Amino acid sequence: MAPITKDCDFLVIGGGSGGLACARRASGQWGARTIAVESNRLGGTCVNVGCVPKKVTWNAAAIAETLHEAAAYGFQVEQTAPFDFTAFKRKRDAYVKRLNGIYEKNLHNDKVEYLRGRAHLLSRNEAEVVLEDGNKAIIRAQKILLATGGHPNIPSNIPGADLGITSDGFFELEKLPQRVALVGAGYIAVEMAGMLRHLGSETHLFIRHDTFLRNFDPMIQETITKEYERQGIYIHRNSSQSKVEKTGPNGWLKMHYKDSAGEGSIDIDCLLWAIGRNPEVEDLGLDKVGVKQNERGHIIADDYQNTNVDNIYSLGDVSGKAELTPVAIAAGRQLGNRLFGGPQYKNSKLDYTNIPSVVFAHPEVGTIGLTEPQARKEYGNDKVKVYKTSFTAMYYAMMDADDKGPTSYKLVCAGEEEKVVGLHILGTGSSEMLQGFGVALKMGATKKDFDSCVAIHPTSAEELVTLK
Repeated sequence: MAPITKDCDFLVIGGGSGGLACARRASGQWGARTIAVESNRLGGTCVNVGCVPKKVTWNAAAIAETLHEAAAYGFQVEQTAPFDFTAFKRKRDAYVKRLNGIYEKNLHNDKVEYLRGRAHLLSRNEAEVVLEDGNKAIIRAQKILLATGGHPNIPSNIPGADLGITSDGFFELEKLPQRVALVGAGYIAVEMAGMLRHLGSETHLFIRHDTFLRNFDPMIQETITKEYERQGIYIHRNSSQSKVEKTGPNGWLKMHYKDSAGEGSIDIDCLLWAIGRNPEVEDLGLDKVGVKQNERGHIIADDYQNTNVDNIYSLGDVSGKAELTPVAIAAGRQLGNRLFGGPQYKNSKLDYTNIPSVVFAHPEVGTIGLTEPQARKEYGNDKVKVYKTSFTAMYYAMMDADDKGPTSYKLVCAGEEEKVVGLHILGTGSSEMLQGFGVALKMGATKKDFDSCVAIHPTSAEELVTLK
């Protein structure tokens, strides 16, 4: 059957958060004839195997924590049955499926034509889509956006590594692992380690150095690593893995490793690799049109999301710039405005500075701006002043010393006016707290501005406006 041919103003390849935000802005607000192509479920990583099911699982783990802590407040909570992970997964999957439907409905409402298939470029204004039914479509577009996202890695140099799963596979687990090994030191590994531990799995975290979250401020690294050990997570420092093998028909594995204590092996019923992500570019046809990539394969795009090829743009995880869902959404909307919104939007672009981000660890971590080492390198030691505090939140006042979690905050200030150039928080409620302080940093707040705000008492957040 000969391919069908379609013409449009704007072709969006990738149905994740950034691509859909841009497509809907271009069509729904500015009337551009827009086609969106996605080969998997709508919503991309965030909705299907990222932020959304992760936060639902984090909520479950937080409830498990609360049940454990309830006795300190006088509640005698008797758990008559173990956590029903299978029932929980079924409800979580149903929630994600509802969101997939909402995304498709939103495309329809904004008059975006949606094609389920896999696209690759033929030229700077043309792409071929292999549709779900096997038929093909040729799309001719005045402008093309590449927003295909990324996928998690499995090591290629470790025999048996493919016996493990990635973060994608985590959300396919039908039962809670008894003993799990997670390899990685970034936010995905840390979040999943915390969730699994509090839901009841024996949890081992293998990291290459002495601490994890190594892109975060040293205060965060040191405090969260120590706290995970207090909570009973086994941290294998300075580790490497040499081989993974099956140990029987029941699905258990044996992983051979080396860490700071020497060589060893561990029997596990789940191995989860969280060692990074690669851009989804394998069959995109970038070489056919000369779209440039960096050494990691990410599509190179400037601050306006332009690639080196006229009329081809890129944003989100595939371009490797601040790989966060809200970043992709904001960049997509700005690009939609710039391309189709008229002269008043000709300079529209996302400001990639001071982007707040949160790690849903146990406890939560929030950060925005420069770490202390980054600030000292940029401004010089004599121009940087740091304010920090560590304390026990009032929530833990009723608990034994061994059950009390940490809270640590830091402000990094620069210059005579003590402009706040970095804010780092760890403790209960940090995720909700950071959004408001993020506004303050975007506005250029100084330490004096923080001091001028009357504290809300009793809260942990008040410590940020009373630091000495």
